[in-house]
Amino acid sequence: MSDDLGGPDLLPPEEGYAVRIRDLSGGNGAEPVETIRGFVSAEHANAFARRYVRDSLERCRQPGLRPEAVMEAWLSFGEDADVLGAGDEAWRSTAEIHGFATYPPEDDEERNWRVLDPRRDEDADDEDEDA
Repeated sequence: MSDDLGGPDLLPPEEGYAVRIRDLSGGNGAEPVETIRGFVSAEHANAFARRYVRDSLERCRQPGLRPEAVMEAWLSFGEDADVLGAGDEAWRSTAEIHGFATYPPEDDEERNWRVLDPRRDEDADDEDEDA
């Protein structure tokens, strides 16, 4: 998306940015497991989705598995994420998933989607109200 001046939009789309989590095992049918809303930017949603998928793939990795087997396990038991509201700027797992399967993360931060979860902010607000 771009504004009238040819630059990127500075405001999120009216419905905001969201990440839809899909269960690749088919346990939820064609429906997403959940849709997480409240991301402040496309970059925020993209970073969350990327880390979420990376973590999902790593939970499918077993010692000694070749990258092809890691991919097979993820496609059977993992979760994928779709970024909504970012248009062409949306991160897609197809761009990196084979690299994820080939190269384990260098540190735990690459899998830490929880620090980017906008629901975390909601929980903190609820705790402030209770105090």
